[in-house]
Amino acid sequence: MTALFQQFGELALPKDERLIWQGRPDAKALALRVFHVRLVIVYFALLFAARVAFGAFEHQPWLDVLATALRLAIPLAIVLTLLGGLAFLYSRTTRYSVTDRRVLLQFGAVLPLTLNIPFRQIASAAVGKYADGSGDLPLSVITEQRLAFLLLWPHVRPWRLTRVEPMLRCVPDASNVADLLAKALKAASPQTPEPVVAAMPVPRPAELTTAVATAA
Repeated sequence: MTALFQQFGELALPKDERLIWQGRPDAKALALRVFHVRLVIVYFALLFAARVAFGAFEHQPWLDVLATALRLAIPLAIVLTLLGGLAFLYSRTTRYSVTDRRVLLQFGAVLPLTLNIPFRQIASAAVGKYADGSGDLPLSVITEQRLAFLLLWPHVRPWRLTRVEPMLRCVPDASNVADLLAKALKAASPQTPEPVVAAMPVPRPAELTTAVATAA
């Protein structure tokens, strides 16, 4: 077990269960797509432009205008450092595992948690790919217990508050991971039928759909 995953310890699986893939979110992708550092930079750039424009409108000396506007660099650096640190922390304290029977999401910097999703509870899976090769793999699950969006964040599909979908977030080489998951779901579907529950239809075998994102 590598040092990256020592927080969780060795993944203990039954002897007849096989680990197919294991990985963690990419810190850079988390910073860009979860903590939106680009939007933060754009916001401060607009503030800089507004201060320069206001100073020019008031006919202030250009050196004073620039000196005042450049003071924004300090809060910008602080915010980017905090967001980058959070992205790194979430990356280092998360482990995704796919076996031939289930998907495991392990996460938590202070209180490590594990979300165990057997294949029989996965109604469908999807993949959203980005230009850098990373991507998100949301899972539509069937469960009688309501999943807590805030407890699982950021390992959930955005804006799905009522029907929460766990998601493998910002996974490197998402295409390969999606292929492995699709093959595992297909292989397991005839062997793991969903038990019939009152007032709940039996789900169809899980399918993997693709949604390609154009963002970098």
